[in-house]
Amino acid sequence: MKRILALALAAALTLGLTACGGGGKPAESSGSANASTSQPAPAGEATELSLWVYPVGNWGKEDVVNPLMEAFEAETGIKVKVEYLAYADGDDKVNSAITSKSTPDLIMEGPERLVANWGAKGYLVDLSDMMDDTDKSEINASALAACTAADGAVYEYPVVMTAHCMGVNLDAFKAAGADQYLDLENHTWTTENFIKAVEALYNHYGDTVAAVFCGGQGGDQGTRALINNMYGGTFTNAEHTAYTWNDPANIKALEQLKGMDGVAFDASLQGGDEIAKFYQGVLKMAFCWNIAQQLNPNGADTGAGKTISGDEIVCMSFPSETGESKLCGGIWGFGVFDNGDDAKIEAAKTFIKYFADSEHVADAVQAANFFAVRDSAEGADLTNIWNGNDIMSEYSKLMPYLGDYYQVTAGWAQARTSWWNMLQDIGEGADIASTVDTFMAEANTAAAG
Repeated sequence: MKRILALALAAALTLGLTACGGGGKPAESSGSANASTSQPAPAGEATELSLWVYPVGNWGKEDVVNPLMEAFEAETGIKVKVEYLAYADGDDKVNSAITSKSTPDLIMEGPERLVANWGAKGYLVDLSDMMDDTDKSEINASALAACTAADGAVYEYPVVMTAHCMGVNLDAFKAAGADQYLDLENHTWTTENFIKAVEALYNHYGDTVAAVFCGGQGGDQGTRALINNMYGGTFTNAEHTAYTWNDPANIKALEQLKGMDGVAFDASLQGGDEIAKFYQGVLKMAFCWNIAQQLNPNGADTGAGKTISGDEIVCMSFPSETGESKLCGGIWGFGVFDNGDDAKIEAAKTFIKYFADSEHVADAVQAANFFAVRDSAEGADLTNIWNGNDIMSEYSKLMPYLGDYYQVTAGWAQARTSWWNMLQDIGEGADIASTVDTFMAEANTAAAG
């Protein structure tokens, strides 16, 4: 797959708290959504579908989605009834629908739900017949792998993605002389320079400048990426069958962070709380950051890329020994529930083809305020979706660093709980190596069970 360097998050996590919270403002439509002419579906085909969507960027907003559905109906004759889910109770609604055999025809979310959960349990249709070799070469390799089960079944057709990253207060860095340690052109830095920057910031401000937040799982992709990237550690094995937190590189990173003046293991904060303190200027960097925050920090409408006092916020990759990190990401697309109605399934595939593999992909991507998982679709160039948007353009430089989507590993819910509990104990002074072993074993027991 060619690297997606589209001039171009969103959204931001969690996202659901897959990201850290918040969402960007709707982008301007490319106009292609309204350029269709009515072409009613042939007789005998399904002419109505139900779609349930989690709040994937602005796909969770009716005023953004309605025009897309109207354009789709005008071109295909297929009407789509949309229900908007919240992360707080969305899973319960879907599971109840499965039990009562009243699932929607289509659902929009990520691989941890569509592939590792409902797909693995046999509730979703295998969409692999929708992908030819050209599609597979155009779709980001990490995204395609995350949407494909071990047996080759594709339970999610991916549409958009983002990479989670760090945010730094550039004005604060400049005041402390720490900006010299940032590669602002590429938005990367090395572990050595990260350590030097924290030291310079602490010497200048005399207080905590960064928090390893561990009050809960919210935004935990930030602490995972920080610890894994510093010295090249891993979170799971390549097969996504076991957790590997006791990787010596992770132990080294935890020891380094625990011993640094200016870095606190803070059990009073989750990701959203960390963002708030960063946004207020208390912290000088945030480990829970993404395009949603960069577009509109903390959702407070104070201007893109600015703290509450007007300081400039710059998105940065996580530090690594080489400067090239592996970022946690969000991947979202469509799945089809197998309701036993072949006509509905075919109509659902028509819907997916329209929004995920045609000239209309740009409309779907702009609605999300994220980035396309592919750089072309049926001859349509998708690399210019965000032309003219400076923030999306700069953020797109991080997209090639999207790493392994290990959230599909079994026992994921327990692993997230064990992770922040582990960080809390380490913050309270527990032996790092033995504590990691204990909580990793807890997560692996859940994975095996």
